[in-house]
Amino acid sequence: MSAMLLALFLVFGQLSLMAVGGANAVVPEMLRMVVNEHGWMTAAEFTALFAIAQSAPGPNVLIASLVGWQMASLPGAAISLIGICGPSSILSFYVAKLWQRFRDYRLCHAIQRGFAPLSIGLVLGGAWLLAGIANTGWSAWLLCAVSALIAWRTSLHPLWLLGAGAVAGLLGWV
Repeated sequence: MSAMLLALFLVFGQLSLMAVGGANAVVPEMLRMVVNEHGWMTAAEFTALFAIAQSAPGPNVLIASLVGWQMASLPGAAISLIGICGPSSILSFYVAKLWQRFRDYRLCHAIQRGFAPLSIGLVLGGAWLLAGIANTGWSAWLLCAVSALIAWRTSLHPLWLLGAGAVAGLLGWV
């Protein structure tokens, strides 16, 4: 049990330091480590846990605690959550102190402008990977495209889109 907890902490600690843009940015690497490298679960199981984590209220790091829960119950969930939050929080604390000192430098402004597209690309990469694993057919892709278009072009609250997707799933359309 302690070997599993250490492994969970190390996996999520590494991911914590790579999570530029949040936990969703490292979903492809998380999937690779959890499924391919360690063999803790199948890709379908990981995708199901990701769907649960995204539909639950709270931060995006819930996926880490669900993987930890699956592997080692409550201690696994706690260790995974500490692993995904701890190292990056400590690093952020010290970087923020340093950033305040040099915030007016051109390099800092360039770094800030560069992180937005990097984060967006990482999150989109994760979404593409999970969509490919789910592979539920053209109707799911159509629902995704329509939802993205509505979210982009209107001010409709995302929960309405999530609800519409749930209804479509219940009716067997996706």
